[in-house]
Formats: sequence, C-alpha cells, structure tokens
Amino acid sequence: MRNLRFRSAATATTTALVAALALTACGQSDAVGAASKPDTTTASTSTPKDEATEKPQDSTGENAQTASNNSSSGKGSSSNKGADKPSDKSNARTTCTGDNTKVTVTNVTRPINHLLVTATNTGSKNCDAYYAPLLGFDDAQSVTQINEDSQPQAVVTLSPGQSAYASIALGGGDGSPTTAAYKLSVSFSGRDNQGSVGSVANLTLPKGTKTNNDTSVSYWQATMADALTW
Repeated sequence: MRNLRFRSAATATTTALVAALALTACGQSDAVGAASKPDTTTASTSTPKDEATEKPQDSTGENAQTASNNSSSGKGSSSNKGADKPSDKSNARTTCTGDNTKVTVTNVTRPINHLLVTATNTGSKNCDAYYAPLLGFDDAQSVTQINEDSQPQAVVTLSPGQSAYASIALGGGDGSPTTAAYKLSVSFSGRDNQGSVGSVANLTLPKGTKTNNDTSVSYWQATMADALTW
C-alpha cells in the first residue's frame, strides 16, 4: 500500500508539472502573438506627415515659394537693380537748329565767288544737320536754290563742339554775281525736310558780297574741304 501511495503521489506531481509547463508555453505563445499583431487603432490615428505637401524653407527660414515670387517681381533681388536705367546719354541726339549751334559765314579765296557757312554744335547732345541750310539774302521771298549734286552719302552728325559746313556759290557756276547783298538768314531743315525747324540765325555778310539769280548752296558736309568742292 505504501508503494501505491508513493506512485500515486508521484503521478499527481508529474501531472501537475506538465500542466504548469503547458500553461507557461501557452502564455508565452500568446505574448508572442500579441507582440507581432499590429495595433490597428494606433495606425489609424497616427498618420505620418506628408513631406511632399510641406513648403520648403530657404536658408533664412523664409518660405522658398515666397522668395521665388519676390524674385520674379523684382523684390529683394539685387539682379534687377538698375534694369530700368535710361540709355547712355552719349547716344542721345537731336536736330541741329539755330538754338543749339553757332552759325557763321565767311569769305574764302578759293574757289572764287564763294562763301563758307559753318554751324558748330554748342549743345550737350549730338545733333544731326539734315539736308542743306535754308538761306535767305536780305529781303528775298524764297530760299536760295540747293545744289542737289552735293548730297553726301550720310547725314552729318555733330558731337558737342564739332562743326558742319556748306558752301555758297555766289555766281552760280560760270556766272558773275551782280546784286549787292548785306544780310543772310540761315535756317535748318527738319528730318522730314518739310520746312525749317528751330530758330533762325541772322548774319551780316562779308563786305562786298554780291549774288545773282543762279546763286546756290551745298548740302551740309562733314569737312570744310568737302563743302568747298561745290
């Protein structure tokens, strides 16, 4: 009977131990399963920040899009400074007139029966001497005829201080001047050659000046030599 009780007790002890081990194994399995199962509640309420929707920041902390807008509008950008500056004054030009030139008339020895008209730019801008000077002797009702053969290849442009020249052929070719003249008015043509522009220069002719019906004047020339060939 003692042996039976001992065996029964041993059997009971073994059974209890196996049950305990089984419970422990189950507990560990549940714990592992619980750890590997995702927490759907946490995942649904915790949404990661979408970096693509975030506006980039520049190095100063200013929003890059705002900086880009400012740059395109000219704000805060040094590259646009001076973009609207006026053009160089050296390129500015106007028409030569009696208002921005000093006009003189002088006698010359060669060719004979010729006078030389000189217009010097006294302004601060380049001026263009268009066509030929419009001349009036004394109380003449019309301007002196122009020698069309003397037309230069380009308009004469004068920088401040430079001069343009035109010659007056008093005899008109081979003729001899016979009519005494004392005063001379000099006007300037406009770009459209539709009459005079600006003020008129009124000059006193050299003593002994005479004209005739064939007296003519050349176009404005860049040099004195060119003018006196006519």
